[in-house]
Amino acid sequence: MLKPSVGVALEGLPYIVIAAFTTLIFAIIGCWPVAVLGLVATAFIGHFFRDPERVGPEDAEAVSAPADGKVIKVGRAVDPMTGDTRQYIAIFMNVFNVHVNRMPVSGKVEAIRYIPGKFFNASFDKASEDNERNVVVITGKGNQRFTMVQIAGLIARRIVCWAEPGDKLKRGERYGLIKFGSRVDLYIPDGYVPTVSVGQKTVAGETVLAEKRSA
Repeated sequence: MLKPSVGVALEGLPYIVIAAFTTLIFAIIGCWPVAVLGLVATAFIGHFFRDPERVGPEDAEAVSAPADGKVIKVGRAVDPMTGDTRQYIAIFMNVFNVHVNRMPVSGKVEAIRYIPGKFFNASFDKASEDNERNVVVITGKGNQRFTMVQIAGLIARRIVCWAEPGDKLKRGERYGLIKFGSRVDLYIPDGYVPTVSVGQKTVAGETVLAEKRSA
């Protein structure tokens, strides 16, 4: 699996370099209004592709958030890989959130499926069925199955997935990103109890989304 750099996601470097170079050129020729706009754009792009370190929850059985953002759905829905109705949590990422996605549990990547589609606003219900998306299936401890769905949004037009089938990854490890606004849906086993509610803010790799139900 391709490992991203710490601090800034590698996929963002070309955008940052181009914006910075363009800003420099306009500054050299004395076109200051455009140079200032370029400087603002460079700062925004650098902020968008930031990739900070995170500290995971103490509970080894807990499911952590795969994305920064806001919880927009907690309920039950049809798993796109199995067709079964399962618990799921949807997280919406706006352009100001960190867009690097992280593993919610430690486990093995069993399958990855890319599904082409449209680019509706990712907060809409139909986005989970109609938008471009990438599905990642993980087998965790006790052969429990988790399904993550990276969904492109109205502005986002590029889903990046560093993980590959067969990879064994730890909870909180980076596995991909979605450029410029998007959503991640996470389908969890019935043996877990969601600990978040709609409207709650999440931090990838740190916020606990669900805890294992006591026997």
